[in-house]
Amino acid sequence: MWQADLAPLAALIVLAAAYIGSSLSLRQLPTGRQGAGFVAALVVIWLAITGPLDQLIRERSFAAYIFQQMLLVFIVPPLLLLGLPGWMLRPLMLHRLVRPVARVLTRPLVGFLLFSAVFTLIHYPTVCDRVCHVDPFYGNLHAVLLFVGVLLWWPLLSPLPEYPRMTYPMQIMYLFLLMIPMTAVAAPITLANSILYVFYVGGTHPFGLTPMADQVLGGLIMWVGQGIYIICVFTAIFYRWSLRDDQEEPPINREPIPRLTTFAIHHR
Repeated sequence: MWQADLAPLAALIVLAAAYIGSSLSLRQLPTGRQGAGFVAALVVIWLAITGPLDQLIRERSFAAYIFQQMLLVFIVPPLLLLGLPGWMLRPLMLHRLVRPVARVLTRPLVGFLLFSAVFTLIHYPTVCDRVCHVDPFYGNLHAVLLFVGVLLWWPLLSPLPEYPRMTYPMQIMYLFLLMIPMTAVAAPITLANSILYVFYVGGTHPFGLTPMADQVLGGLIMWVGQGIYIICVFTAIFYRWSLRDDQEEPPINREPIPRLTTFAIHHR
């Protein structure tokens, strides 16, 4: 049964309104691909944190809980970054108060470490049992995962040349290294000999699974699922690289930065 929470719906409506409002105020329109990416991101968020999937999680389905996290970390952030035009983000990201912080947070090492730390911490049994399923923190956890997910994917899909993407070889290395913390979290969950999370011990489980089988399934979704997904991204990067005549830098890195171009014209 679909039981929609009004708070996520309100947040998504605000995001959609901000997207449309920015386009109208800046008098520019996103491309069809960008608009579709942004709408798809909002739809996936809606499906991930409300309705049947959220209900399964509240009924103590660990596998559904992990699947939700995979959506929020691996699907939504790339869609958001592909859906946000550079001209829409530029006024915010280059604001004098935002830029110093954004410069730090969008660095590949910072995004990678923040994501790895958060993802590892929320799967530590004591933290997960006391925080992840407690109502005051449950919704905030989704926002945190989306935030660190965007930071994780920014070096690969940045829409702004002022905050450039990594070169293709570095993108491949970045994704290869990402498999290390993901495996370090997934493997102990999958191979554990006992139930790691107290929350999933009690109550009936959906699909007729025992708590142990549910935990193994969740671990496999994380372990195997992220591996297959990252391999697919590897393939896409290699393909795009092969189309660029052996150039190591993505096109976004070679676009002129408007602010610097204007500066150069005025000082000739």
